[in-house]
Amino acid sequence: MSDQRRKTLKTILQLTCQILWVVGLVVGLSGVYLLMNYRQSSLFLSHSYITLPAVLALTSAAFLLVSGCLGSWLSLRESTFLQGLFVYLLVLVFCLESTTSALAYFHSTKLDSELAPLRGVFQNYTGSSQDLNSRAVDAAQEELQCCGVHDYRDWLETSWFNRTGGLCVPHSCCNSTFPSCNGAVNQPWQLYAQGCQVKLEIRLQFVLSFLIWGSPLVFLVEVVLFLAVAQLMRHQPVMDYQVLDKN
Repeated sequence: MSDQRRKTLKTILQLTCQILWVVGLVVGLSGVYLLMNYRQSSLFLSHSYITLPAVLALTSAAFLLVSGCLGSWLSLRESTFLQGLFVYLLVLVFCLESTTSALAYFHSTKLDSELAPLRGVFQNYTGSSQDLNSRAVDAAQEELQCCGVHDYRDWLETSWFNRTGGLCVPHSCCNSTFPSCNGAVNQPWQLYAQGCQVKLEIRLQFVLSFLIWGSPLVFLVEVVLFLAVAQLMRHQPVMDYQVLDKN
């Protein structure tokens, strides 16, 4: 192999490893974001299994960053052992990413059942700041800018609504563009129009989509890396034998 071609392969290897770092950061941040969403919405979710893709994504991100560092080192130093280790890490990362994507896709198709406890949490609303469920409902409605499970009319079926006179929904349902809103059901235009279930589904679907598409992206980057390393490994022994012959 000519020195120019070897230099080109090493440049491709270094640039691709930098892309690997970026992909690792995206995958890692997606995992962190999913864990943060679970922490904020754990009362509304039926299982904690949805955190499995996040844990695998963080593990995969760590290996991606390590692989990127090792690949960059290989672009500066030739070592058959390190090349083999690099290929092994790439295979391991692909297995982790494939599992992460499969789990993320599975959970993305089950979000409706995952959010089954949401209605029960709303039904148990008391309006007390000491009640964990009530604080979670108010926080969700204010942050997601939603009202009720599907819309404000869900509040009409709750025991809290009947106990408080049947005139108002929680103040957290008030649209922030109406400062004078007091939650009156006879002024529904002042309330958030969408329910919290669809908002939660959109948020979770958004982060899960990053994890789903992470595997194909990693696969494309790894194909380039495999080709570059294979070419370097293919010609490495020839150079070694030439040195031995001269000796």
